[in-house]
Amino acid sequence: MILERSNFMDVKQIMKELDKLPMKSEIGDLKELAQIYQLRHSGVNEIGTKLENLDEEYSMNYDHNPIHHMEERMKSVRSLVGKIQRKGYPLNMDTIHHKILDVGGIRVITNYIDDVYRVEDALTQQSDVTLIKRKDYIKDPKPSGYRSLHLVVSVPVFQSNGVFDVPIEVQLRTIGMDMWASLEHKLRYKTDVPEEKVEQHTGNLKEYASELFDIESKMQEIFRDLQE
Repeated sequence: MILERSNFMDVKQIMKELDKLPMKSEIGDLKELAQIYQLRHSGVNEIGTKLENLDEEYSMNYDHNPIHHMEERMKSVRSLVGKIQRKGYPLNMDTIHHKILDVGGIRVITNYIDDVYRVEDALTQQSDVTLIKRKDYIKDPKPSGYRSLHLVVSVPVFQSNGVFDVPIEVQLRTIGMDMWASLEHKLRYKTDVPEEKVEQHTGNLKEYASELFDIESKMQEIFRDLQE
């Protein structure tokens, strides 16, 4: 299992991004924004460490690694501002603190469908992890065919000036779901592709999403049988 930790955005990076935004003066205290990023980044690391430990425990006790790999990410300031505007929230620190819960996130790629819920249960049952939001796009996929389990959890982060409960987004999906989502993302944001080709592939991907889920379900059954 591999944990890919992305580089943390330091204050200079945040300032550079803010300088490119016409509404930078509305955001307010740059130092407070940097502190939010630092706290969320620490929270992501806490969740990442917990998941690494859980995966090692399953490997030892059950001879199975539920996690294939994980990816950490921090939302860019441009994406942060864009989301605030799309939601119609006021562009201030209070919004970032209380409304934007996915500044820091971690994507967990599992080997099988059952592993998604196995990891979810193991994580949310920990006494210091609190489940805030849950959206199951595996059992109820999006119209596009997208499947993934989205969680927002809070975890305590210890700082020199106290303990803070920090919200972190956790996305859990299988290898097949991740492959599909990566291709769909590329199709959606690759702007130089002709519109008719985008529509064609969008329809194909929706069909393939169901086929891929059926295949993963059958492979899951084989794995269950071998484990008995």
